[in-house]
Amino acid sequence: MLTRFAPAPTGYLHLGHVANAIHVWGEARARRGRVLLRIEDHDRDRCRPEYEAALLEDLDWLGFVPDLYPTGAFRAGRCESRQSDRHDLYLRIAKDLLAQGMLYACRCSRKETEKRRRVSFSTKKTPDVFFGGEVAYPGTCRHLGLGLDTPDVGWRVRFPADEVAFDDLWRGPQAQVPAGQCGDLLIRDRRGNWTYQFVATVDDHLQGITHVIRGMDLLASTGRQILLGRLIGRVTPAVFAHHALIMKSPTQKLSKSDGDTGVRDLRKAGWTRERVIDTALERMRMVV
Repeated sequence: MLTRFAPAPTGYLHLGHVANAIHVWGEARARRGRVLLRIEDHDRDRCRPEYEAALLEDLDWLGFVPDLYPTGAFRAGRCESRQSDRHDLYLRIAKDLLAQGMLYACRCSRKETEKRRRVSFSTKKTPDVFFGGEVAYPGTCRHLGLGLDTPDVGWRVRFPADEVAFDDLWRGPQAQVPAGQCGDLLIRDRRGNWTYQFVATVDDHLQGITHVIRGMDLLASTGRQILLGRLIGRVTPAVFAHHALIMKSPTQKLSKSDGDTGVRDLRKAGWTRERVIDTALERMRMVV
């Protein structure tokens, strides 16, 4: 078993991240597996070096020690598990998709897409609050033949209308049709940023991740990541396990802007490592 803890340095760690780390390390230790640390800084507009430095420090303080790519590997400079250092790998996979006729350029903005089509996605096992307004791309630019090097275009992967069935380790059997949820998948935006869906799928494949343990807000992403994984050559998908989220309110999950749950703020307030972890555990029990 190889799983991963993959925070994005767009803010400071909070109790929601601690809860996820407890699930990730707990499941790995129970199954005699390993944990890989990945820094998901693909969004160049929102990620900051100071946030990365802070989350590495917080992980050390909390006592979550990765088996692959320890915190010191990121402090040393370029690291194979930092997404901003993996651009060439993503570009290679994108070129493979292009060669197979699966990739095309799209000049549509998000606002334009939202005007054309809105879809609602939910499952019986998942609260509608997380997935109530997803927008499926209607394929407007699919047959325009725009070049990938055209200014101000994003890159999309043509999705077949396949149903993807999978057995979530904690949520049970699931079935999703990614083409109906999101349409053709955007893998690189018009500003040149790789998207989460693409880089997470590529990294899980190339890094050999066997188990993906994450919050229930990402359950709807699973089918499209399994399907994209097939298109880039992954034969056997990872096992997915989605845990309940620590919530700020009944309809709002925690945010990195919530100072009262931020690890750094709690540390400044005099909280011990044990108190932070115990508080996360207590809140986890409340939402199971």
